[in-house]
Amino acid sequence: MKPYSESCEQNQAPILEILRETLPNQRRVLEIASGTGQHAVYFGRALPHLTWQTSELAQNHEGILTWLNESKLPNVLPPVTIDVNDGPWPIEIVDTVFNANTVHIISWPEVERMFAGIARVLSAGGILCLYGPYNYKGKFTSESNARFDAWLKSRDSNSGVRDFEAINRLAEAHGLFLLRDVTMPSNNRTLVWQRAPNILEAP
Repeated sequence: MKPYSESCEQNQAPILEILRETLPNQRRVLEIASGTGQHAVYFGRALPHLTWQTSELAQNHEGILTWLNESKLPNVLPPVTIDVNDGPWPIEIVDTVFNANTVHIISWPEVERMFAGIARVLSAGGILCLYGPYNYKGKFTSESNARFDAWLKSRDSNSGVRDFEAINRLAEAHGLFLLRDVTMPSNNRTLVWQRAPNILEAP
């Protein structure tokens, strides 16, 4: 059975607006944690100038492939296996990285490792887009985000809605500088960074 995410269905159109504005000159996107594969198909169809590389844990590849095989989009590639804890990732240099709804699911050390991995594969001048809920100055932006955070922590005490300031410091530590912070529906944000040119990361 083809996997389905209601949240993907609801957020994909608003996210597409941001991607269309932000990525007119980009060519190769790595999506970290492609989930069901819905985003990849939707964005790949709407943005045919992009080659969209899906990725996921190995056990989730079959579900993504059902979406990809049905869509038959030539610019959306089968998933590679990426666990943010692993390094190096099995991916060539890309000029864009996209991720939705992951940093609040994984632990903070895993968020740090994810950014380190992004820094290894993102080209100088490349773009990073993250979608999801964020706190500002340590405060929730809505009651629903506070309830969501409590639910996340009830499942895993290491998860939770992250502070924008902490995420932005982590990005800056890897030579990424904030371009946009866009208010999205359902108390989410899309954060867009650009990597400084001629950044050299330690191997």
